[in-house]
Amino acid sequence: MTRKPLLIGLAAVLALGVSAAQAQNVDKASQTFIKDAIEANYAEIDAGKLAQDKSASQDIKSFADMMVKDHTDANDKAIAVAKEIGVTPPTGSSVMEKAEYLKLKVLSGNTFDRSFRSSMIKDHQAVIKEFQKEALRNDAAAQFAKATLPTLQKHLDMAQSLGAGRTMGSGSMNK
Repeated sequence: MTRKPLLIGLAAVLALGVSAAQAQNVDKASQTFIKDAIEANYAEIDAGKLAQDKSASQDIKSFADMMVKDHTDANDKAIAVAKEIGVTPPTGSSVMEKAEYLKLKVLSGNTFDRSFRSSMIKDHQAVIKEFQKEALRNDAAAQFAKATLPTLQKHLDMAQSLGAGRTMGSGSMNK
């Protein structure tokens, strides 16, 4: 009878040891990638919420709704991966991303819409490159990158099409 609690305790210690060993086997690049991905998701969620409030365009507001939903879903998955590979997940966007948010926050109307669209294109182009690079690895962060790339590409395509030679909602992006 005394051995059963001892065996359960030993099994728990071994399980924790395996988990820690798995986290140590993940390279620094993947750990940095997942941290950056989480911060970028927070930034896109914040920017999307801002666009829902400030945009003069129904198309941009719809795009912003999708951004908030998709990046919230992606962030939930990224946080789980971070924990799996031994990374403490960030709780917000990076300082640079917060600065970009503040630049957008002071704008309004069509000026906001143009800047938001430009920011979404630039951000998604950069993020897609990082996700493609990570997707070449063979760990949980790479699997997350591979699974998320199609959504990021869809966001980029949609951002590029916002206001591309047409009137958007209540304002034109071409003014």
